[in-house]
Amino acid sequence: MVTNPGQAIATIAADPRLDRGSDERFTGYGAMGVPFSGGHYLGLRDMLASSLGTPYRTIWYRHPTRGWTIFTNVDPDVSCPRYFGSATAVEQVPAIDVTWRDDWTVDVTIGALLSWRLMLAATPATGSMTVMAGAMPPSAWNSTAVLGAMGPMAGGLLRSGRIRLCGRTPNGPGFKVAPLRVWRVCGGHARLDGNDLGAMGPLAQQAHLGDFWLPQRGLFFAGRARFTVSARATETRRETAGLR
Repeated sequence: MVTNPGQAIATIAADPRLDRGSDERFTGYGAMGVPFSGGHYLGLRDMLASSLGTPYRTIWYRHPTRGWTIFTNVDPDVSCPRYFGSATAVEQVPAIDVTWRDDWTVDVTIGALLSWRLMLAATPATGSMTVMAGAMPPSAWNSTAVLGAMGPMAGGLLRSGRIRLCGRTPNGPGFKVAPLRVWRVCGGHARLDGNDLGAMGPLAQQAHLGDFWLPQRGLFFAGRARFTVSARATETRRETAGLR
């Protein structure tokens, strides 16, 4: 198994595959979340394959007092706002660029708006999570019971606060996430709209969007996600889109 994040992502990008199923499925990588001690928060999703047909990148940003914004480089209805947009502001941008400086350092930019460097590391805890994930059969990642038990275990092992690998999104769809490989975000810096976001560190109160809890320590992942969309969830999403 490749444990180097840069090489692991390059391998996935060369042949991104989706899990089987009839629900909405994605394969990719990103920063599950990185908290900053001043109350800011950043996340990255780079979905290299999508059952909706459009790979995408999004940046999740939390302002200490003004709440969440999701920046997306594609139509919001085929990216993260499809599931989380009712609890966030949404802004479509021309491009979100991801550049690997080396196998352990990645730069993320949105034009002149965002400049974000992440420095990654493997730790005994992230290594254990990756080994356990690799040993699980594919069927386990679609089991609510298994994922429900695994989330608290992962949160304790990684010392990242509450983690849920399945649940309900703000827009209504159910989610199941499979972080198949995990690394620690051990350093870096970020500037957004000309402002330095400061030092990394846990929020005073852990943040969540619906049942999806954002980790209190920086985590980087490669894996898959699936969403089950009911008729009511689809209607809720349409109503939300109509209010924007």
